[in-house]
Amino acid sequence: MSTTALGERPPLTVADVVRILREAAPPELAEPWDSNQLICGDPDDAVRSVLLAVDPLPPVIDEAISVGVDMVITHHPLFLRGTDHVSATTGKGRSVHRLIRAGIALANAHTTWDCAAGGNADALAAAVGLTSTTVLSPSSADPALGIGRVGRLEQPTTLRALAERVAAVLPDSAPGLLVGGDPEAEVSTVAVSGGSGDSLLGAARQAGADVFLTADLRHHPATDHLADGRPYLLCGTHWATEWVGLAPLASRLEAGAAHRGRTLTTRVSKVLTDPWTLRLSTGS
Repeated sequence: MSTTALGERPPLTVADVVRILREAAPPELAEPWDSNQLICGDPDDAVRSVLLAVDPLPPVIDEAISVGVDMVITHHPLFLRGTDHVSATTGKGRSVHRLIRAGIALANAHTTWDCAAGGNADALAAAVGLTSTTVLSPSSADPALGIGRVGRLEQPTTLRALAERVAAVLPDSAPGLLVGGDPEAEVSTVAVSGGSGDSLLGAARQAGADVFLTADLRHHPATDHLADGRPYLLCGTHWATEWVGLAPLASRLEAGAAHRGRTLTTRVSKVLTDPWTLRLSTGS
């Protein structure tokens, strides 16, 4: 006999949550090299609570086990490059074993959520205060969606003031925010793309942006770019520029559950998974 109370609908399953996730972040938006899938877990298992995080790293799994969620949804995949084993002889293998023992499923939405309507790119643009946004790098599957956004500030400001605004809205991490360009220059059009943005420097310039906010900018691409002028550069951390997309995804999951007449409790992890833990000023 079912343990579900008379008249009460059964909880969502792992498969149900994955379907809601794919409705929010459609699979066709994925980059060809990417992985967006159910990583471990039984599709038939019940899900009442979900933890959202950027990275499927041990501290996040610690949190998931500690708070007792049924499922973890991360932005980054656990195995982007593939593997031929999941033995507990590696960090990732141990993570899989810990999740399975705890009965916790793991899924991810990476470039699908970067591109999606209301996804990471839109969340970052909203955090910065951009209006009239358009796509920075359109998806071949749907040119109205894609990686990054370009928009205008409500009023022109200086690069310094914009950087201060961005630093205030991003979650804190040791590297902070780097600024490339004249701090006192006036800016009004801003391009944003969470995560690694080297490949989009040209797209940001072609879009007419005064500033490009992204992460993981390397020395040579950044210096070569700035030598040719705008857009100026704001370089945050990969983790911080993508963390802002977790709360909107949590809302989408809850709404998808409600649409099915179910309740899903979500929790956004505040565990810092940026690799850098300390920043020291150098020189005298």
